[in-house]
Amino acid sequence: MLRLHPGPLRFAALVVAWVAAAGVGSTGGAEAGSRTLAIAAASDLAPVLEVLRPTFERGHPGLSLRISYGSSGAFFAQLQSGAPFEVFLAADLAYPRKLVELGLAAPQDLFVYARGRLAVWAPRASPIDVEALGLRSVLHPAAQRVAIANPRHAPYGRAAEAALQTAGLLDRVRPRLVYGENVAQATQFVDTGAADLGFIALSLALSPALRDRGRVFEVPLDAYPPLEQAGLLLRSAQDPEAARAFRSFLLSAEAAGFWRRFGFLVAGR
Repeated sequence: MLRLHPGPLRFAALVVAWVAAAGVGSTGGAEAGSRTLAIAAASDLAPVLEVLRPTFERGHPGLSLRISYGSSGAFFAQLQSGAPFEVFLAADLAYPRKLVELGLAAPQDLFVYARGRLAVWAPRASPIDVEALGLRSVLHPAAQRVAIANPRHAPYGRAAEAALQTAGLLDRVRPRLVYGENVAQATQFVDTGAADLGFIALSLALSPALRDRGRVFEVPLDAYPPLEQAGLLLRSAQDPEAARAFRSFLLSAEAAGFWRRFGFLVAGR
């Protein structure tokens, strides 16, 4: 197993690049006198949330969103230790359910907002034709380092391992896997040349910063367990009304088009 350090372009810088490409302003911070809603969000959500943010804030004058991005497992650990977040948007259903079991949120405050999708991504200049090879791209001679999110705490990493196992490829590729702390860092490894190929969130492949920079293969949904992405309103919320308003917005018909734009499934809406 290979491990890479983040290098000079850290995850925060990559989020800034997505935001700049989307033309939606900075990644956080409230204006003086406004209320602030603190959100912990899985890193695959950065492209869609940074587009949704100004729409929500325009509809809720005086309310600003402060969004932190990272791995769902890392946030789960932080929330158990009292991290001051009011809303948790995970990349799976398991972590929010565990927080409910621990008494940190009420059962009725758990909600599924979308289903994530896994993709194989390589830079456009790569000799690896992921669109044609699909999962077997990992067998290409140029695929010496294959990036995935760390499956110990990142749902997309577990999905990547499951897809490789389904295809009978996991044991063959395991010695060449490199692990990002979250799916955004795994994406960063490929984008900066630290890895040759990556299993990433489709939402990141479709982000403004990356959609023209690489080639993408959408992994069939039956190759890995469903990435049911769930949110949670925490008992520690300083502004429960604002948290409920944000949940309603995420589940609204208005937001559904944005979810689909970045590759998420929003069945029933």
